[in-house]
Amino acid sequence: MGQDGTPTASGGQGAAHIGVTTDVDAASLARYDAIIDVRSPGEFAEDHLPGAINLPVLTDVERAEVGTIYVQQSRFLARRIGAAYVARNIARHLETALADRTGAFAPLVYCWRGGQRSTAMATILSQVGWRTTLLSGGYRTYRRSVQARLYGAEAPLKLVLLDGHTGSAKTELLGLLASRGLQTLDLEGLAGHRGSLFGAIAGQPQPSQKMFESRLLTALDGLDPTRPIVAEAESSKIGDRMTPPTLWKAMAAAPRIEISVPVAERARYTVTAYRDIIQDRTRLEEALIRLPVHPSAKRLAGWRAMIEAGAFADLAQALIELHYDPAYERSARKDTRPRLALIELDALDPATLSDTADRVAALVEVERTP
Repeated sequence: MGQDGTPTASGGQGAAHIGVTTDVDAASLARYDAIIDVRSPGEFAEDHLPGAINLPVLTDVERAEVGTIYVQQSRFLARRIGAAYVARNIARHLETALADRTGAFAPLVYCWRGGQRSTAMATILSQVGWRTTLLSGGYRTYRRSVQARLYGAEAPLKLVLLDGHTGSAKTELLGLLASRGLQTLDLEGLAGHRGSLFGAIAGQPQPSQKMFESRLLTALDGLDPTRPIVAEAESSKIGDRMTPPTLWKAMAAAPRIEISVPVAERARYTVTAYRDIIQDRTRLEEALIRLPVHPSAKRLAGWRAMIEAGAFADLAQALIELHYDPAYERSARKDTRPRLALIELDALDPATLSDTADRVAALVEVERTP
């Protein structure tokens, strides 16, 4: 590995060289043709380096079996059986996922801590003749970098927040701003959750906290910190995922643009935005029962009657007035962030939202540093 973190070339025929690096910033990772995570699929699913592909040298089942043998029988037997699995799995990857790679292929390989699994893969890839680099310390090196940036550093971000009551179409406005070329940070998209009690997305479990943070850091690395970045004024928790302290501190000081919409229009819009929940009665009732202030039997019966009658706009308005708006008002009374503007809307139809996005874009551009 060179001084600048790029992989060094292999030696001549019969001589293989494995480079070593600890660089995990976006620019360094971009130098490799592929980032190969050799951990088990379960480990990979929890979190991985941005853009990594999973070519496990041990499956979840094989890893568990080898670990059990190591503890209950013998280290030697575990290593022998594990080596056989590793050899077969690497051979399969060479015959499938890596079969079309040319002689110039330059991958980065890592496992959990830069130990036997990644060394086995890196050794064979380098023997093939590929310019292979090993991530020293493995995934843990990457994870320490993520934690340092999201938990210990200052975030030099020019954030502008979209604020407003539930149902104010802030997420849709964020998308319209992105289509106009503004920088946006979609925290709900990164967290796989719409940010409210009813915000879970059908068929899409939230990523782990680690994966959320990896996605967030990748998104931030793709933004220009000298230009304004628009995000929703989220709470510190999006579903079950916490906003890391560095970003939350920046959000707590960011100016905001407030969108104000009548409650009846917000209820109508909410029905369209949460159609997946409306179509799943079980999920809808489970969400009602999880309200922080448990509804009385009479009120719950009334809501169930609305569901039976298909009066979802009425149900949405009742929930907004009894739960969401009071919570928002309590939070707003403590909010000391400067308000750039209050945009009052009577409707949330496509034409109005498009015009509103233009207005917000103009306000955000005022925040641009000359």
